[in-house]
Amino acid sequence: MGKRILVTGGAGFLGSHLCEKLLKENNEVICVDNFYTGRKENILHLMGNPYFEVIRHDITFPLYVEIDEIYNLACPASPVHYQFDPVQTTKTSVHGAINMLGLAKRVKCKILQASTSEVYGDPEIHPQPESYRGSVNPIGPRACYDEGKRCAETLFFDYYRQHNLKIKVIRIFNTYGPRMYVNDGRVVSNFIIQALQNRDITIYGDGSQTRSFCYVDDLISGMIKMMNSEDEFIGPVNLGNSDEITIHELASKIIELTNSKSHLVFQPLPADDPQRRCPDISLAREILNWEPKTRLEEGLKRTIEYFDDIVSRRIS
Repeated sequence: MGKRILVTGGAGFLGSHLCEKLLKENNEVICVDNFYTGRKENILHLMGNPYFEVIRHDITFPLYVEIDEIYNLACPASPVHYQFDPVQTTKTSVHGAINMLGLAKRVKCKILQASTSEVYGDPEIHPQPESYRGSVNPIGPRACYDEGKRCAETLFFDYYRQHNLKIKVIRIFNTYGPRMYVNDGRVVSNFIIQALQNRDITIYGDGSQTRSFCYVDDLISGMIKMMNSEDEFIGPVNLGNSDEITIHELASKIIELTNSKSHLVFQPLPADDPQRRCPDISLAREILNWEPKTRLEEGLKRTIEYFDDIVSRRIS
């Protein structure tokens, strides 16, 4: 048997895929989730595995378990969810980091922080390298997530410097795939659901803003590679897809792939929504020998198939 690994947020979109992959690599996995945004449906297929354990727990409170590694993914990650209770979002990022770092210090294990491209805010340079310090509004409606994650990174590096803790920090850019939430307000899931139901597809702004989309399997591969990299390389490191696409182009592609009768409608852009978001992944290529392999069209087809099944079951 491999390592005993704790995954916080393990029933979430990314966390469930990570748990699945770690189990396939013959590890024992402890999934911790308070099920605020995590869902049991995401991990039901893992429940029969004797090396998989689920603990309902909120990481803003201390946790005492014996493990070899920690992946800290717990935090609402879509604007709909993290703005619903912004104080709790900040607590999850900050108090959660303190508790997980304290656990890692006690058991002397390596810990990885799933940070976010949101630490760059509405970037003034493009694409965004890890050295860029960001342009974030600390008092805006998105700040609970942006600044919470920035503070978590600070804590990780302070524990590294003060306590010689083995840390890894990744910054995750837009990721999509099966097990995304239907109503999470993210552009890929929104567009696919609207297209499958032949409803108007809502674009905020004029659609010229760009994003880059990484398929979930590629992201999880990069996350595990980072955890298993040399201890001297602690990050932060960007993980995402460097191929850029406008929101308008994405909507058109999804309409085409779903054979939808949907039309595009335009709404005002939300506050502090970044105009451009694209990672510089040269560091991940160089140090981790990692880059995304799944083409956008192929990843979208798999994601559409997943949501089509959900929509069909709701109708029937």
